[in-house]
Amino acid sequence: MKPRISAGGPGRWRLAAAACGAALLAAACGSGSSSPAVGAPSSPAAASPSASAPSAAVCADVAALRTALDKLTHVQVQGQGAVEEIKTDLANVKTATTNLANQAGGQWHAQTSSLKSALTSLETAVKQVTANPSATAVTSVVTALGEVSTATQQLFAAVGNRCPAGS
Repeated sequence: MKPRISAGGPGRWRLAAAACGAALLAAACGSGSSSPAVGAPSSPAAASPSASAPSAAVCADVAALRTALDKLTHVQVQGQGAVEEIKTDLANVKTATTNLANQAGGQWHAQTSSLKSALTSLETAVKQVTANPSATAVTSVVTALGEVSTATQQLFAAVGNRCPAGS
């Protein structure tokens, strides 16, 4: 007979993973400020006039991705529905990323591909921590969240002010 999940057992790991994830993603996607990400290239090529301006539809997809990431970072980690909410929000971020990549064509291809890969790693880590809660599984979630954070920073740095956070 399986023991019941309690706040002191696997539920604690889920809570810890969700809290760490929210903190990391909030740091990456928090304010939409205009300051560049640490380590982000500050080359004028990113804002070069030769780069085509994104369409309104692309900017709408950027805004949708920002919204999906914001929802993922503000998950209510209390209660039994938290894991399902995280999974749903993660799926929404993956969909928003795919929509942006499709709409943007080749623009920001490297960054959207990197974000998709990081999201897949996070999805796998969340499944592992759900199926087999352990310190190792939580560490995998935190590592994957760091990858999502980095990929998100790189994408939004590439987008720059061509699609402002308020668009």
